[in-house]
Amino acid sequence: MSNPGRDWEDGTPERLYVITGGRSGADTPAPLDLVTLIIAKSGPKPGMQPEHTAIMRLCRSPLSVAEVSAYLGLPVSVVTVLLGDLITDGHVLSRPPVAPAKLPDLALIEAVIDGLRKL
Repeated sequence: MSNPGRDWEDGTPERLYVITGGRSGADTPAPLDLVTLIIAKSGPKPGMQPEHTAIMRLCRSPLSVAEVSAYLGLPVSVVTVLLGDLITDGHVLSRPPVAPAKLPDLALIEAVIDGLRKL
């Protein structure tokens, strides 16, 4: 039984169900994880779902899935469904985060330090 005092915008399961159209997972070819970067290819289009519009505005510069979720105040599972829609429709691009720089071999560092000490 629903509570008449609760606001529709409070993140209730019913609202989240409506936002995702009842889907529980994204239909994207590549899985999205928390650190996948999302970039909008253009601005929002007229007639887009409000959450899609919000994502398009947020992702003018690259944001991770976790950041999009936090800014929208929606669970990651809901955000991945919405992002999947936008990726499928060609509105946003996803890419893995920039890999951390590979550190030089420890033996090389020790050899350089040893060479500097001999100077």
